[in-house]
Amino acid sequence: MKKAAISTYQAYWQEMEKLYADPTGQSSRLDQFAASAALKNAKADAKRAHDRGRIYIGNVVLTNQSVTKADAIGRVPNATVSSCLDISSWRTVDADTTEPVSLPSNRLTKYLIFSTVEKYPEGWRVTSDEPQGKPC
Repeated sequence: MKKAAISTYQAYWQEMEKLYADPTGQSSRLDQFAASAALKNAKADAKRAHDRGRIYIGNVVLTNQSVTKADAIGRVPNATVSSCLDISSWRTVDADTTEPVSLPSNRLTKYLIFSTVEKYPEGWRVTSDEPQGKPC
């Protein structure tokens, strides 16, 4: 169960990279790894960026991934994954020119995040992300 939760979480972030990099938002298969609030929020946020002519290029790096809570016997098996999300190499650029977009210098680029992963009939899905606002 823990291995499946972490594997799904990693695939989720790989698909997030694709979603944010494609101005049409069509090249991602995020719905195969996310559901509920996580899917809705990611699509809405990526659309806002794309509507402003921005894309994200580069990579998200996940470190210190661990399952901090797991429930295999509840109605919906689920796990909480904790990790350090490093977005320092995931750059916000203009979609047409790929010129970097100015961002606040004080923004966190490596931070602790908790994500809930649930087992759906189709497989495991990330259902929520909760950035903790703490550097890691």
